[in-house]
Amino acid sequence: MRIKTTKNTKTWKRASVITLVLTLLWGMGQAHTLPDASAAPSTATCGTGDHGLTSELKKGSGVEEQQLQFTDINFLNQTTGRAAGKGFLIGTSNAGCTWQPIYTGQWQFEQLNFPNNVTGYALAGVKGSSLTYLIRTDDGGSHWKRLSTPGVPPFKRIDFSDKNNGYGYSYNGAYRTADGGVTWSKITTPANTRAAAFTTDKLGYAVVVVPGTGYKIEKTSNGGKSWNTALQVKSGTWNGADVYANGSQVWAILYGDAGMSQQSYSLYASGDQGESWRQVFAQSTAGAGPAPGANQDGKGTGPANPGGHPGNMALIGNQTAYLSAGSPAADKVGIGRSFDAGSTWKNIDLKAQGYSSRISFPTTKIGWLVVTSENRPAVYETTDGGITWSAKISFRSEQN
Repeated sequence: MRIKTTKNTKTWKRASVITLVLTLLWGMGQAHTLPDASAAPSTATCGTGDHGLTSELKKGSGVEEQQLQFTDINFLNQTTGRAAGKGFLIGTSNAGCTWQPIYTGQWQFEQLNFPNNVTGYALAGVKGSSLTYLIRTDDGGSHWKRLSTPGVPPFKRIDFSDKNNGYGYSYNGAYRTADGGVTWSKITTPANTRAAAFTTDKLGYAVVVVPGTGYKIEKTSNGGKSWNTALQVKSGTWNGADVYANGSQVWAILYGDAGMSQQSYSLYASGDQGESWRQVFAQSTAGAGPAPGANQDGKGTGPANPGGHPGNMALIGNQTAYLSAGSPAADKVGIGRSFDAGSTWKNIDLKAQGYSSRISFPTTKIGWLVVTSENRPAVYETTDGGITWSAKISFRSEQN
């Protein structure tokens, strides 16, 4: 008996062939670019726990005998992003409903920076070494190439605006690239610079240590040709700093001493490109002593900090800022936030176990956080500006 082939049958066959080809290409190691989920709503059922990835991520990662551990997260928009760890990289294109393995191998990621869905950069180390390298991918994260940076000290933070143009910040200076990290030019910064950030080729900020006095925050409007002091902060100790800038916002984290698993630090903010500043808080501790800018009693203005050890900051527009943090002694993580460039500040306890955290906020209210934890490393999402968080993937300790 002959079966009549209908138009619908032919369409179904063509769709099946296309699906098979795409599946084979993925398995052959093609570029793991994550599709924009906003173009077509996902029909996948949201998973829980580790999404079945634990055994797969440990294969060939170099950390087979270790607990899988998240170290950073980077989202391009509300739905598409990547989470990195020691020896692995995973991605989602449906706001964390499902996750796909992208990379396993030697690289132990410290910071991710994807200016688009194909080209990405990272700071990463390798097992058994304290060195950090700058690496680049041109296939969404499946394969990575180390970039040689002769004469340039290791970066502690990178920031790329597109696949070619970016900044690299070392522990004592700033560098610029216009060819995707192949070559770097040094930007002149003040002596004793401990952190820097640029919003344009001309406009930048630097935190400077003044021995015996404390810290200065300096500003340049001509690409480092000259610098002017924007703020001075008294401190008996100076253990480094971080500075972030976006639009008219500038935020500086100034570190005091450390001890007994505690870190004293202060947070300063400017909403007008460094023209005026406010101390958001100064967190002194019994084990670490006074925070920079604290008064004679070791106290500062503003609320307590979100955690004993800062993670990173996310700045959105000219008003919104988030700071992640963790407390090793208390084994919990939290975030702090401001919607008015630091005029007001709110801390939020995630009630999640962990000793450090990092964040990525693609919009004012939608954000992502990775928690480094002995028992439950996890990725969390918020859609209400950090008030509530939901776990999207987690790895249980093998002892639990």
